[in-house]
Amino acid sequence: MATEYVANHLDRVASTQDEARSRFTGLPRLVTAAFQEQGRGRSGSTWLNAPRALAASLAFPVAWPAETIPLLTLIAGMAARGVLNEELRFKWPNDLVQESGGKVAGLLAEMSGELVVIGLGANLYWPEPPVGMAALASTDPGAATAPRIAEQWAELLLAGVASGPELWDRDGYRVSCVTLGTDVTWDGGGKGRAVDIDEAGGLVVETPGGLTTLRSGRVSEVRQATVDGKGAQ
Repeated sequence: MATEYVANHLDRVASTQDEARSRFTGLPRLVTAAFQEQGRGRSGSTWLNAPRALAASLAFPVAWPAETIPLLTLIAGMAARGVLNEELRFKWPNDLVQESGGKVAGLLAEMSGELVVIGLGANLYWPEPPVGMAALASTDPGAATAPRIAEQWAELLLAGVASGPELWDRDGYRVSCVTLGTDVTWDGGGKGRAVDIDEAGGLVVETPGGLTTLRSGRVSEVRQATVDGKGAQ
């Protein structure tokens, strides 16, 4: 049985994350907006608005063990890939990219007590995107597309949450994760080679000192190293 939720499709908001949190009254709450004035990405970065974008946030309670909470970002990413385009790849922990590397979508998870708010931002149409960005469609899909996709995403995400942390598709994520097999650096000067995704969604990295596991809730950004050693966004 599908989890019941309430949806609000709005025109313009400061932040769908804040709207979903403030409107939550018990049932999961989905908020979408055609435009965000203060949309934010991970670590407080500003989210750029494509000419036709999807901005959605889903607020819901969760009582999972604390160590499994970071896994929600990966499950939300898999739900997004399922409704956007299954050819997209995962850049751990919170981006969806094209094979060429252009970023199409990003996720943001915030938690307060047992209330989680997960945001999805996706570029649906962007004829001249900035370097490093990309869009799903070559023509404008129209205003009705974003709310429809958002509802499909919310339903898949809530189904994944209802299944529990033990049943997430770890193998499916690994196969489609472009971060694995690459050299990465992270905050604090760490560096190594990404070799696996563990059961709780952590990135397992091989370093000169041995294996270490990065948790998305504790690392603000992981960069894939370029040939000259400089981090790439």
